[in-house]
Amino acid sequence: MALSAQQISRWFNSVKLSCFITATQCGKHFQRPGRTLLLGFSAQPQMSSDNCFLQWGFKTYRTSSLWNSSQSTNSSRQEIGSGQSTLLPCMNEQTQKTQKIPNFDSELSLEALDDLPPVSPLQPVSEEEAVQIIADPPLPPDTFTLRDYVDHSETLQKLVLLGVDLSKIEKHPDAANLLLRLDFEKDIKQILMFLKDLGIEDNQLGTYLTKNYAIFSEDLENLKTRVAYLQSKNFSKAHIAQMVRNAPFLLSFSVERLDNRLGFFQKELELSVKKTRDLVVRLPRLLTGSLEPVKENMKVYRLELGFKHNEIQHMITKVPKMLTASKRKLTETFDYVHNVMSIPHHLIVRFPQVFNTRLFKVKERHLFLTYLGRAQYDPTKPNYISLDKLVSLPDEIFCEEIAKASVQDFEKFLKTL
Repeated sequence: MALSAQQISRWFNSVKLSCFITATQCGKHFQRPGRTLLLGFSAQPQMSSDNCFLQWGFKTYRTSSLWNSSQSTNSSRQEIGSGQSTLLPCMNEQTQKTQKIPNFDSELSLEALDDLPPVSPLQPVSEEEAVQIIADPPLPPDTFTLRDYVDHSETLQKLVLLGVDLSKIEKHPDAANLLLRLDFEKDIKQILMFLKDLGIEDNQLGTYLTKNYAIFSEDLENLKTRVAYLQSKNFSKAHIAQMVRNAPFLLSFSVERLDNRLGFFQKELELSVKKTRDLVVRLPRLLTGSLEPVKENMKVYRLELGFKHNEIQHMITKVPKMLTASKRKLTETFDYVHNVMSIPHHLIVRFPQVFNTRLFKVKERHLFLTYLGRAQYDPTKPNYISLDKLVSLPDEIFCEEIAKASVQDFEKFLKTL
């Protein structure tokens, strides 16, 4: 049972008063020090209240003035014999009274304090009681980091245990206000269980929540509705889990927006339902990102690079990232492969991975093959080298199988560029 500082103080005062009264009563039966008693017993000095308190472990209180007042009231005509006849019973009485002094652990138990009146919150607190009060440090009114709140927030502590990176979340001005107002049991636990049922593993929750902490502001029923919509479009559970991992904001979009995005790609690219589904599974960011880069790249392929519509369909289904690549990278890569290496459109369409490769890697290997006299990209001629092998093989295999040279020779050549 928890006790307030004021209740404990009252209890101690009651014990002190009881001991003080007992010490005063005992002092009245004692004679002045130095008198001789029967059978050679020497009169004991006055048992002051100091000894009483020391006997029971309480604070010492001086009662010398009470001794003087009690001695003045005693009769001066009191004889030694009467003192002898009354002193010994007094000692027994003192022993009995001493035994009746309340014990800290027995008679004055903590349960007795239940009878005390309740302490009013408006009652003034003494300075001694105020010193004993231990209060938690106040939360900082204004801070630039969530670290100051971790010790005070159970929600933040458990998110850290899950692997959430608060240093990245706190860069968003609305993150702290959202997370500090959430209750882990009521608001967060149900979202975590939903994500686990969806297929997000325990070691993936931290990374996912770091990117999309705003999912805690979503209604759970809305999240289930969006998953049900994807399932109605024949997305398997494994595909949905893969899409959510690779595009953390996917479930933050409404059913209407998801449906509009799927309809856009199916109509704009003139793809079948199955190819559209496969496209967004491989690159789910198409459903969450902006459509402007996609529209711009479609114009670049068609108007600037000269690809036909069916060729564009083939390339983007094999390399979906071509829809979101930067326009500059696309034009520079095509210019070098088509105009410098003299590779025609139909061969580029067969190996569109070249648009997903760093341009300097293509240049280094082409120049090395040209130096060796092996830069031959025509499939109708001997020693043909496809674009796929040119850009996808590691250096060791490229040098051994394609260039017919050692890696050291390739590295020496690169130093000359």
